[in-house]
Amino acid sequence: MFAVIKTGGKQYKVAANDIITIERLDAEAGEVVAFDQVLMLGGDTVMVGSPIVAGATVAAEVVEQARGPKVISFKKRRRQNSKRKKGHRQDLTIVRITEILTGGKKPSGAKVAKPVAAAAPAGAVDASNLSLIAGIGPTIEKKLRAAGITAWSEIAAWGEADVAKWDEELKLRGRITREEWVEQAKELLAGKPPRAKADQAELASGKDY
Repeated sequence: MFAVIKTGGKQYKVAANDIITIERLDAEAGEVVAFDQVLMLGGDTVMVGSPIVAGATVAAEVVEQARGPKVISFKKRRRQNSKRKKGHRQDLTIVRITEILTGGKKPSGAKVAKPVAAAAPAGAVDASNLSLIAGIGPTIEKKLRAAGITAWSEIAAWGEADVAKWDEELKLRGRITREEWVEQAKELLAGKPPRAKADQAELASGKDY
């Protein structure tokens, strides 16, 4: 039997004893966590949720907390005396799938796995204000929310496959990569001001931020 679960804005196909790397969870090594967002169960009988399969849970043991490889983002504006270089390492959790439960059964001693909430920038209303990402206007924000994307953390967790998927489905014509939505979302989660405001301050002062 296998299951498709959703955590940290991503989907994973898992089976018993699989070891997967996911977005950081608030749990210590050795703890048992439960994923209650099960989108599909496969095996002799296939069950597809709408959006989740009722009564299904996937249990996993936390192997260790880790960090992803360092990613460098460098941006320079010609003839503007402006350049920006930043590094980022994503917080990750490695888990081993222990069992797939159905019929409302719950693993004993397990807690529901929830991604760690990242800090929002000072002065921001909340992390669901997608318009703070430069390039996302009212029309695009409506498209994203209609597709179920409602927070910076979901955009920050996108990989190359996710970017290609949403660019095609929402007909964005490469705007996600061109305008660096993923990088901007990560900056906002790290507490940095929106780029539009930082760029205005940078141009006004003539200094690099």
